[in-house]
Amino acid sequence: MIPDGELLRSRVVTDLAAVLEDALDRRLDGYAVVEPREALLADADDGGIITFEDGVPNLAYHAGSDRGGPPALAAIGAGPYRLELYGLDADDLRAAHENDDLRVPPGMAAERLAGDAALAERTRRLAGTDHEDDRDALEAFLDDEAAIEKLRENARTEARARAEEWGFEDAVPE
Repeated sequence: MIPDGELLRSRVVTDLAAVLEDALDRRLDGYAVVEPREALLADADDGGIITFEDGVPNLAYHAGSDRGGPPALAAIGAGPYRLELYGLDADDLRAAHENDDLRVPPGMAAERLAGDAALAERTRRLAGTDHEDDRDALEAFLDDEAAIEKLRENARTEARARAEEWGFEDAVPE
């Protein structure tokens, strides 16, 4: 359990790159609560938490799927996002950061949630890691068939919603 931190930022954002960059620039010890579009519209418990150590994303947890690590980042989904960024003393995060099941490679949040390769590389440099760590986590994620099926189902749902919105319901097979 992570104790409550000091609220630094609360808003709806379309892109998480600026938030991840802000955490990196601040060398933030703390966490972000990220609720994707589906949670905003349906008032569902589908948000995620990303913790930071010295500005580098360290852990990820997704409440809706009860998953941690790389599958949690995948489950957070597309924006816009309701975001709350909290600062917290590093000692208060120490116990949580010992949980390897929730760990994410440093650059993964920037790549998966923001699509920002340059920010991912900058994050990895600051963390003192290389791209190999991200590849190992990606391989573990690809072995997780339940997480991949969840991504596929989310993509199908999104495609159906877009097709209906644009008047192409008949073009999307059931």
